[in-house]
Amino acid sequence: MATFISVPLKKSSEVDLVKPLSKFVTATYPAGEEQGEYIRAVEELNKLRRNALGRPLDKHESCLEILLRYYDQLCAVEPKFPFSENQLCLTFTWKDAFDKGSLFGGSVKLALASLGYEKTCVLFNAAALASQIASEQNLDNDEGLKAAAKYYQLASGAFGHIKDTVLSALNREPTMDISPETVGTLSLIMLAQAQEVFFLKATSDKMKDAVIAKLANQAADFYGDAFKQCQYKDNLPKYFYFQEVLPVLAAKHCIMQANAELHQSILAKQKKRFGEEIARLQHAAELVKTVASRYDEYVSVKDLSEKVNRALTAAKKDNDFIYHDRVPEVKDLEHIGKATLVKATAITPPLSQKFTDLFEKMVPTAVQQSMSIYSQRKAETVNRLVGTMREATNLCNGVLASLNLPAALEDLSGDSIPQSIAEKARAVVQLGGLQSIEQLIKDLPELLTRNREILDESLKMLDNEETTDNELRTKFNQRWNRTPSGDLYKPLRAEGANLSNILDKAVQADQVVRDRYNTHCEMITLLCKPENELNAAIPSANPTKTLQARALSS
Repeated sequence: MATFISVPLKKSSEVDLVKPLSKFVTATYPAGEEQGEYIRAVEELNKLRRNALGRPLDKHESCLEILLRYYDQLCAVEPKFPFSENQLCLTFTWKDAFDKGSLFGGSVKLALASLGYEKTCVLFNAAALASQIASEQNLDNDEGLKAAAKYYQLASGAFGHIKDTVLSALNREPTMDISPETVGTLSLIMLAQAQEVFFLKATSDKMKDAVIAKLANQAADFYGDAFKQCQYKDNLPKYFYFQEVLPVLAAKHCIMQANAELHQSILAKQKKRFGEEIARLQHAAELVKTVASRYDEYVSVKDLSEKVNRALTAAKKDNDFIYHDRVPEVKDLEHIGKATLVKATAITPPLSQKFTDLFEKMVPTAVQQSMSIYSQRKAETVNRLVGTMREATNLCNGVLASLNLPAALEDLSGDSIPQSIAEKARAVVQLGGLQSIEQLIKDLPELLTRNREILDESLKMLDNEETTDNELRTKFNQRWNRTPSGDLYKPLRAEGANLSNILDKAVQADQVVRDRYNTHCEMITLLCKPENELNAAIPSANPTKTLQARALSS
């Protein structure tokens, strides 16, 4: 049986994601826990890219999982950062997977400031690695067959997805390895190989010959379609002609047809159609002979050839001596049915089973813009309504003041303190009166000084610790592997800066309190006086108590 076709991986240049993404985070989100969390997520994303693209990957499922996780993260992060040449510009450089360069020049590569380009190339590598993992499976057991079928279908789906999206993602002509023609052909090849794996599984499980024949015939069709795609040489990389791909496709097309004819001949024999049995075996023998003569250096069909020729010899012998059934022409034979058991895996993120979005809490850029517009319009509406309300309130207060309301309603008796003033006086006395307020204001400078001393001492301790850590790191070099103090205590320094700002604002607030106290000190003193003195200080609304009335009465 022919070897399976796998695809080489693309190579990428290193890209620093930390600096531009962190700059965007610090410019967009205020300093604090949320900003720190996003910066750590950016560092983790950069680490994930290095693991996925910065080193050779083994042909193992764990390496494929890393690629899929990175692809899923790119899909998740795309709407949350404004990736573009005018805003957040990240340039990704990738080499053509099939171009190995020449003696006088390097391989073809393309650099684009496009996250869609990065996603396309990462998905290509995931598909390529899936094809390599599938090709390494042991097809002599069920587990290997199932894994191979799974990965070939994943590769087919990934290549098909690139075919449908690459032009819109790049907005320019891509390199030949990710062109729609190339990845479309690769998708067909992977689907054909997945179908072949199901054929091998059915053969291993000794399923009915009718089923096996249909599976083989469908695989032959898939290989035939892929072979036809390779006829357009100008649109495909040289890899398809100089790396054994084209001859392998042609050979497998013939081999799968031969297998279909072989198993259909067994079915014909069971139905006592001995002439049809011989015709199908003859056709199978011709196909195997073609493979052996043209593609022997790529494919070994020795076992299949012996099996077909052995069955053909026995069938001819029985027919010549016993049945004497007429052998029809191949073109007159009934077409073998087809059974498709494969389907390209749909590429719908997340593809990784262990994917967790590093920026799960981050709001997408479009939503942020919508929220900003909403907040602006809401503020305009609220300010307009508040302005109207204030105008109405001022008008109402002016009318009430001209009518001496509500004071005129409270001062009915003219001889006692109004209830509202009495309640306020009692409240002031219960809270300690003027002395309590003066003591609190007096304590403010001392409390402020103490708080500043505590904060300064804390920051000084952090500075001393960082100095010691740097000295030890210089002294012990690699042996001093603890987290740098600058990184470890970054949240504490941010909190210290926040507390310092609070203290500065507190000084301003203290001055406002002093000014208001000085303004209202006389009235507060009056409220602290005994009831008779407070009553004497309040103007009376009783006309008999006024000075003018007393003068007239005397």
